Amino acid sequence: MDQEKLIDYKKPEIRKLSKADDDVIALLKDTVLGSEGGMRYSMQNTPERIATYGDSLSFLALYKRNSLKGVIGLCRRVISNRGEKCDATHLRYLAIHSAFQTERAPGRRSERFSGAGEGFKGRILDLLREPEHLPGGDKTANGSVTDGGETAAGGMESAVRPHVMYAYVESRNERSRNMINQSGYEYIRSFLTVAFSRFNPKANPAVTRLTPEEEPGMAALLDEQYSDYCFYTDEFSFLDHKYYVLRRNGEIVAGVGAIPAKYRVVNIPGLWGWLMMKVLPRTPLFRRLFQPKAFRYVIFNAIYCRKGSEDLLPDLFEAVCAEEGYHTALTWLDDHSRLFETLRTNRRMGALNRMLNAKPGLVYALFSGLTSGEAEKFYDSPAYISGFDFS
Repeated sequence: MDQEKLIDYKKPEIRKLSKADDDVIALLKDTVLGSEGGMRYSMQNTPERIATYGDSLSFLALYKRNSLKGVIGLCRRVISNRGEKCDATHLRYLAIHSAFQTERAPGRRSERFSGAGEGFKGRILDLLREPEHLPGGDKTANGSVTDGGETAAGGMESAVRPHVMYAYVESRNERSRNMINQSGYEYIRSFLTVAFSRFNPKANPAVTRLTPEEEPGMAALLDEQYSDYCFYTDEFSFLDHKYYVLRRNGEIVAGVGAIPAKYRVVNIPGLWGWLMMKVLPRTPLFRRLFQPKAFRYVIFNAIYCRKGSEDLLPDLFEAVCAEEGYHTALTWLDDHSRLFETLRTNRRMGALNRMLNAKPGLVYALFSGLTSGEAEKFYDSPAYISGFDFS
C-alpha cells in the first residue's frame, strides 16, 4: 500500500495512506463511536463502505513504534453551495487512541491548544488546516492547490484554489469539538436524526425503483431542490441503483435513495435508553424495529419532494422499507430546513421517531481560497447531510 511519512516526531509519526490496509480496517471496526453521556455504537459494515468510496478516500494515520494508534479518513469530493461547485474534503472515520487526544475544550476560543504550531499535537492539527497537505492534494509553485494539473489563477501573489474542509461532530463530543476547533474549523450549522418505522411495512404500487436510464432526470430534480443548500453532493444518490420514486399521474412527486446499514449499539443514556436497550427488544413487535446487538436499518438519502406533496413521504418511506426488507429507517437533516420541518411535524413517521431523543449534530468547516461573501453562504443556507457518510 502507498505510504508517505509526513511527520516523524521521536517515536510517534504520521503517515499518509492512499488506501485502508488490514490494520486500519481492524481499528475502525473495533472503534466505539459516540460520546460520553450520549449514544455509543460501532458500525458493522465499514469494509464495504470504505470500498465504495474508492480512490476518493485516503487516510492520515498515527503510528507509534510502527503500531497504528489512530486514523482520520479524508473524503475528497465536489460539493455544490447554492449552485456554485467547489472542491471539498469531508473528514470522517476519526479513531484516535486516548493518549493522543486533546484535552477538554477551553472556555474561550482564544484559549486554544497552546503551541498549536509546535510539538507533535500541533503539527497534527496543522495537517487538518491546509488542503495541500492532505492525500490527493498537490501544491503548485505559486501555492495553489490542484488535483491533476489544473492551476489556480495566480499573479504576483500566490492564489489558492477554493476548497472547503468539513466534518460532522456530535454536540456532546467535547474532545472532537476541541480538536476541530483547535484546527481552525468554525461551527456552521446543526442537524438532527429523523427516524421512520413500521411494524409491518406494506408495498405501494405507486412506488417503483428507478431504472439507470431514469437516474439523470432524477438527478436534475434533486439539483433543483437542493439549489439553495450548501455542502450538496450527488456522489451516492443512486448507490447500487436503489433509488425509489412515488408517482402521481405519471410524474415523480417524491423520491429517496436506500442504503442498507448495520450498527452494534453499546449504550443509550437515560430512562428511554434503558428501556430501548433492556426491555423493549424483548417484546415481539419492538424487536422488529430495534435490536442493540444487530441494529439493521435503511438510510434514506437524497430525499426529494415536490412542494405540496409532503404528506406522501411516509407512504414512500413505508414502501421502500417493504421493498428492501427493513422495519426502520434513519436520515439526517439540517434542523432549520423545510424538509426537516415537514417530517418533524408529520404524525405518520412511526413509533421509533416519537421515542427518539437525539442530540444535534454539528457541521464544522474551514474555508480556503473563498471570499467572505462566498463563505457567508454556508452560515445562511441549510446544509445537505449525506446519509452515506453515516453508513
